[in-house]
Amino acid sequence: MIMLAVAFLLGMILCLLFGVPYIDFLRKKMIGQYVKDCAPEAHAKKQGTPTTGGVFIVVAIMLGAVIALALAQRLTTEAFIILLTLLFYTFAGFQDDYIKIKGKGNDGLTARGKLLRQIAIGLLPTLYIMMTNSTATDLTVGSFVIHLGWLYPVFAVFVITGASNAYNLTDGLDGLASSTGVFAFIACALVGFIHGEYEGAIIAATVAGALLGFLKYNKPKAEVFMGDTGSLALGGLLGTLAVMGKFEILLILIGAVFVMETLSVIIQVTSFKTTGKRVFKMAPIHHHFELCGWSEKKIVVVFALISALLGILALVLNIKEIL
Repeated sequence: MIMLAVAFLLGMILCLLFGVPYIDFLRKKMIGQYVKDCAPEAHAKKQGTPTTGGVFIVVAIMLGAVIALALAQRLTTEAFIILLTLLFYTFAGFQDDYIKIKGKGNDGLTARGKLLRQIAIGLLPTLYIMMTNSTATDLTVGSFVIHLGWLYPVFAVFVITGASNAYNLTDGLDGLASSTGVFAFIACALVGFIHGEYEGAIIAATVAGALLGFLKYNKPKAEVFMGDTGSLALGGLLGTLAVMGKFEILLILIGAVFVMETLSVIIQVTSFKTTGKRVFKMAPIHHHFELCGWSEKKIVVVFALISALLGILALVLNIKEIL
């Protein structure tokens, strides 16, 4: 447990240190966010805010995690696979951001191109866990065990890719993805620790610390956005930790805010295509509340509290399951 605290502090301190020079670099190079025309009017003022902040988040995570893992003598192949998956997702997200910045708009990778990259990367941890864990294809739900067999790799890649996209959808307000992510990764760290998955637990704790450090620069009014560089990578990492730690079902609670954001988009699109009517004023759902008159700060605080409470619930249920 001490190493989790060390990892958390390392992630936070390193992210705080790397943030200042990187944001200065982005400002000098005028690398800023382009706001969609369909976004709420209040978002127009965000135009030009430095983006790709995910770069220094990931650098802080990689360095902090390697130091903490080395101190804990846990620099294993499993840790390497998790960090490599994070790195690959970061490259995919950065490519998307780069295309947007270069084109001075919001058209990055095509939806198909992005999805294919996410699936290909998600196969790395999926195949590793299947080769090293004889019960990897089993899902435990309470006292029930579901044998997925050859369907498991499809399920695991869906979890990782789905988490990546869900986190990406949540990154729409200043501080929203970073604040909700802090609690989600803390929950992952504690669940991993309880399960004896110390590598994943240490990495998750590092991420939580890095996100808390990033929040200093990303809280309303944000000095920098994480961009797809950060959101695709962190979401993919969240799914990877669940697959490697074998708590895929529990991730529904841990990442409930991200699930809610994704479902709101699915419901909105389905409703509009089938009936021509919208269920929400705008999707993802954080924009709905924004158009209902909620302040950005209120939405972030409420969603972060929900993430914290559901993370605690997931932890309680996990402990009861073990007992």
